[in-house]
Amino acid sequence: MFKSILVPVDIAETETSQPAIVRATELAAASEGTVRLIYVRSILPVTYMEFVPPAFDEDQQRECEEKLASIAATVKLPSDRVSAVVRMGSVYNEVLEEATKTAADLIVVGSHRPTMATYLLGSNAATIVRHAKSSVLVVRE
Repeated sequence: MFKSILVPVDIAETETSQPAIVRATELAAASEGTVRLIYVRSILPVTYMEFVPPAFDEDQQRECEEKLASIAATVKLPSDRVSAVVRMGSVYNEVLEEATKTAADLIVVGSHRPTMATYLLGSNAATIVRHAKSSVLVVRE
């Protein structure tokens, strides 16, 4: 089955990610695979940089890594089969790049129920589905 599963996580909205983490864990357990959680931080516009403390990026990175590590600690797999990474950029670009880098053979994405806004504007999940080189499983709440 799947040996390397990548799960994008929104640390600010874990209720959307939780069903995807559970499903990825089940699939990894059934096939002795691994689960890698990824959180993508947004890039702060340059115009705001003069208003933030000098260590802002480092502090944000550390805080996000700690939050993601606490989520990873809840995954019911041996710790050597769970990993987490925090990247910065656009969500779908970073997720697709991480999937390629880690040779993920499945991406498990949590998604809200579609609304008119997501039909018109698209979403990160939709973009990942369209452009991923591996299989993608979209898990609804």
